Amino acid sequence: MVRVWLALVLVVWAGSVRAELQSLFPRSDTAPDTVTRAGLFAPSGNVGFFAPLPERTQRIRVSPMASGTGTAPVDRLLSLIARAEAGSAGYDAVQYGATVRPAALPTHMTLGEIYQWIDDTPGQPHAIGRYQFIPPTLRRVARERGFGPETQFTPGVQDALALVLLEDAGFLRFQAGDLGRRQFMHNLARIWAGLPLPNGRSYYEGHAGNKATMSWAAFDGGMVRIWGG
Repeated sequence: MVRVWLALVLVVWAGSVRAELQSLFPRSDTAPDTVTRAGLFAPSGNVGFFAPLPERTQRIRVSPMASGTGTAPVDRLLSLIARAEAGSAGYDAVQYGATVRPAALPTHMTLGEIYQWIDDTPGQPHAIGRYQFIPPTLRRVARERGFGPETQFTPGVQDALALVLLEDAGFLRFQAGDLGRRQFMHNLARIWAGLPLPNGRSYYEGHAGNKATMSWAAFDGGMVRIWGG
């Protein structure tokens, strides 16, 4: 009788372990939208093998004052990131693997129109804008900013959305001197696949064809020029 009871306990335990492991690696039909080259944002929460960014101890909002083209440090950082993600296309960039492109330039579309384009064109990458937002990230940061579907995807809106991701990376702690530059850069590379790690490779190297589009020397040099050594 004891042996039978022990066998039942082991079966239940093994089943729970399998369920837990499966929750760490979801099926492909629930995986986040990925893209080739740049534009892969680390999704929110524990999804697949992408580790979450360190949790923020407090929810301090970064004011959406950056223009993305100004001379303030945050503007220059956004421009550095955009070099790796969007290149010359800037705010109207659409991931090159999208075979069915939006009907209008991204800056001329509302968020609702972008969501509709995403829904109408499954099976292709949808990274969009200067910071190459993928669908799960775009919806999340828009929700956090309080931007509804009627909001136009203007340069200012894109910058405001990108600032949420800078906050995710620890921007406020970095500015306060509580986070080292190297760790902050590592956090940024976990959000933007086009940015490199010190070895010159993307944090997502090889996943869905991703690779860094900027050298470590350019990334590190850019940070030094903005904030000094």
